[in-house]
Amino acid sequence: MILLDTNVLIYASDTRSEYCRWARQTIAEGGTGEGVAVNAVSVAELCMGDAEPLAVADRIRAWGVAVLDVPAAASEVCARAYRNYRTRRKSEFGKEAPAIPLPDFFIGAHAQIMGWTLATADVGRFKTHFPSVALKTP
Repeated sequence: MILLDTNVLIYASDTRSEYCRWARQTIAEGGTGEGVAVNAVSVAELCMGDAEPLAVADRIRAWGVAVLDVPAAASEVCARAYRNYRTRRKSEFGKEAPAIPLPDFFIGAHAQIMGWTLATADVGRFKTHFPSVALKTP
């Protein structure tokens, strides 16, 4: 299974994006291979920027992408990675991070506990905080 970061769907929808072709190929390859999915966190992110939020999940499914819940087991992995991120950010940059985990940490934790590849154009955070997760990048 390939779990898609939210940005993959955004790029696939934007023909002007430099990553549009890569995103569409990633979705197509996953659909004909081991499967391709997003989780509820990505759906929520997409709904925030959509004029028709109630139709977002249906549009995603129409592309052959499964929409999954985030497993409860991802919570601890997410929290541990986010705690490390906050500590690192404070020590390296002197800046506080929000106390609530960022969406990427839920997405990365989901991929990690399932042993899935994560497709993303945002390599840095995933590579640093989820080093065991295989990444598919442009």
